[in-house]
Amino acid sequence: MDHFLYRDGVLHAEDVPVAEIAAAVGTPFYVYSTATLLRHFTLFDDALDGMDHLVCYAMKAASNQAILKTLAQAGAGMDVVSGGEYARARAAGVSGDKIVFSGVGKTADEIRMALTGGIRQFNVESEPEMEVLNRVAGEVGVIAPITIRVNPDVDAKTHAKIATGKSENKFGIPIARAREVYAMAGAMDHLDVIGIDVHIGSQLTDLTPFELAYQKVAELTVQLREDGHDIRRLDLGGGLGIPYARSNEAPPLPTDYGALIKRTVGHLGCEIEIEPGRLIAGNAGLMVSEVIYVKSGEGRDFLILDGAMNDLIRPAMYEAHHDIVPVIEPAPGTEQTPYDIVGPVCESGDTFAKQRMMPPLAAGDLVAFRSAGAYGAVMSSEYNTRPLIPEVLVNADQYAVIRARPTFDEMINRDTIPGWF
Repeated sequence: MDHFLYRDGVLHAEDVPVAEIAAAVGTPFYVYSTATLLRHFTLFDDALDGMDHLVCYAMKAASNQAILKTLAQAGAGMDVVSGGEYARARAAGVSGDKIVFSGVGKTADEIRMALTGGIRQFNVESEPEMEVLNRVAGEVGVIAPITIRVNPDVDAKTHAKIATGKSENKFGIPIARAREVYAMAGAMDHLDVIGIDVHIGSQLTDLTPFELAYQKVAELTVQLREDGHDIRRLDLGGGLGIPYARSNEAPPLPTDYGALIKRTVGHLGCEIEIEPGRLIAGNAGLMVSEVIYVKSGEGRDFLILDGAMNDLIRPAMYEAHHDIVPVIEPAPGTEQTPYDIVGPVCESGDTFAKQRMMPPLAAGDLVAFRSAGAYGAVMSSEYNTRPLIPEVLVNADQYAVIRARPTFDEMINRDTIPGWF
């Protein structure tokens, strides 16, 4: 569910007409719904009701500080994967004891930043990382709380570029070696081994891979406790998918996911952490773009938009589908026409959709890319010296620009010309 609906023939973001925002900030832009962000967070939080738990938003999905503040005020923790994300979370007012640090390549400087600034736990991914963390914690004079990420060798049956739980993926410790690695960690003076971490991938539309992975985690918990480890926290990752195409069958609900967690690991008495990102932010955002030209080609027509692959790279990178709808609602019974929907970047890959059925559109018309709130703005770039596009947050009948579009001068003046010129 989201809060982007047609009213009187015009697409609205909550109570604000999308065309009104376009007139004020220009296109293309991202717009997010506060009500949708909060609804999706609450679904996860309620799904774990009755268990000691924390929902840590995976902020790699959408990391604007206004989004982080919105979720933090609702009680969310944060899952970060870089020093920059850690700094963003702290700048947004998130306390260190609600921040989980994940990722395979944490540097000593990033580890030191989190240890001195406050951290809930590190999700450790390898023995070398564990050794560096132990050393830096000793230098800082603290004990670092850790879970160890285990790779359960479970096929998440998702896109190859976002699968993380198979044996050939770069993430985590093979679960067959977990007891050995936990013994190493337990012998280190500056580490406190508090739990287990697992994350098998993103955009999962079936609960079966989760069940297989969590059953393995439950078995491992018992084994590690027998080995003398005080396993008191399970970080179960995220990855629950969203329906990018409205015509497709809906993925499982957070309530079903919560019931699965209770069924597979609820008997262990552990605090539970989950790290949803896409399902919280995905349907909470649109990318809005304007048609520049309608071009007739050889056997096909093109809608050329002012939004491009540098603004929303998911279709080019993952062959991802986004529903694309006109901002002005077509009249009932309007005949649809197939278009290739493309951007202005000088790449054939700058294609959002091929032969997509749309109502007839003309230059100046606005279209909205649905389900663009996750991995949209955060993955954008300035390729072709195209400015990063604005982000806008709507709250009922109010809206605010939460990231402004830079000017060409601001972009170009970041360059430094060497003195020998």
